[in-house]
Amino acid sequence: MKMVLVSAVALVDPDGRVLMAQRPEGKSMAGLWEFPGGKVEPGESPEAALIRELHEELGIETWDSCLAPLTFASHSYAEFHLLMPLYVCRKWNGTVRGMEGQALKWVRPKELRHLPMPEADVPLVSHLIDLL
Repeated sequence: MKMVLVSAVALVDPDGRVLMAQRPEGKSMAGLWEFPGGKVEPGESPEAALIRELHEELGIETWDSCLAPLTFASHSYAEFHLLMPLYVCRKWNGTVRGMEGQALKWVRPKELRHLPMPEADVPLVSHLIDLL
């Protein structure tokens, strides 16, 4: 089974809310809410991938020193196995906006349990609730 490495982030605003992005129509798992991030390219570190993805998807800049590893997901889907480190980020420059037309929303940690999410993201929620 193919292994896919994806970096994800819980962006946390000053009010303790977490940014969630909705998967757009035309992508697998469209309509589900996920932590922003994306695939780690060959030769790229998970942190570098996340910095690149945050710039491309959300129009913001952040740095390695602002990414704190929290936990990870290891989940088998039918077509691939996903390994996804989750980082927490509280500092960035710029205003968060959906650069690819995706819906975004800031959610209180305990409200994350009520969002429809990809299976791999679900177990990460309890770690965030414990942290925040």
